Amino acid sequence: QVQLVESGGGSVQAGGSLRLSCAISEYTYIRSMSWFRQAPGKEREAVAAIYERTTDTYYADSVKGRFTISQDNAKRRLYLQMMSLKPEDTAMYYCAAGGGYTWWSEASYEYWGQGTEVTVSS
Repeated sequence: QVQLVESGGGSVQAGGSLRLSCAISEYTYIRSMSWFRQAPGKEREAVAAIYERTTDTYYADSVKGRFTISQDNAKRRLYLQMMSLKPEDTAMYYCAAGGGYTWWSEASYEYWGQGTEVTVSS
């Protein structure tokens, strides 16, 4: 059973930066890993994804140029570097891993972390 544990969330002012980290217990049957977020009153949405073998990355339009997803297989960690943060980035951020092909879809991910909260104030 793959276990994911996020860390690195917190409160920051607009324009600031945060780096989220996700510890991954193992890579069994993992094709891609991603970060999702869910703002209060809104549906969960995909933010960024990385395919484990090719390291191809994908981003939601709302975060392109500001967020960077990366992985460190030796440390079994997934990262999300967030820069130029905006109040609309405020959300609970979730790490996800799975064997699916559609990075933007929750159905592609069998394993989820508990989330780490990010608050961006104006």
